[in-house]
Amino acid sequence: MNKIPRRVVTGIQDGKSVIVEDQQIENAIEHFPGLIISDIWSTQKTPASLDSEIKILNTAFPQTPKNGTYFRYVVIPPDKNLGIDWKENEPHPMMHQTLTLDYIIILSGELYLIMEEGETLLKPGDIVIQRGTNHAWSNRSDEPCIQLAVLIDAEVKE
Repeated sequence: MNKIPRRVVTGIQDGKSVIVEDQQIENAIEHFPGLIISDIWSTQKTPASLDSEIKILNTAFPQTPKNGTYFRYVVIPPDKNLGIDWKENEPHPMMHQTLTLDYIIILSGELYLIMEEGETLLKPGDIVIQRGTNHAWSNRSDEPCIQLAVLIDAEVKE
């Protein structure tokens, strides 16, 4: 399994800032071959509490709490390693929607963001602002793509 970066958590002890935790991420699961997700942190409300961490269940599709956030590290393998057989002019088999506002940063590799109409190639340093729309990720390269994502619960317009 890929080495997930370490997580450093800060806090306050005796009125001074301190490092509370400094260790490798332990919450990493390979949901599909090569698709590694680590749900790093979650908040349960806004404004967020700075006093506690709530352990979260690592899921393939995020379960962002109402009025909360999710912070996740995702390794997306090449499509061919996932066994995805996608034909142009058909919906991508991994098309999905989260009812969240997502801030996504591509750290390494490359990845196509596929929408119901159109797609774009993302490379390291690219940032995606995903606003609750249907989308899929397609890695057509030979290397994994690593992304960081912050998902924020959003209002759904009826």
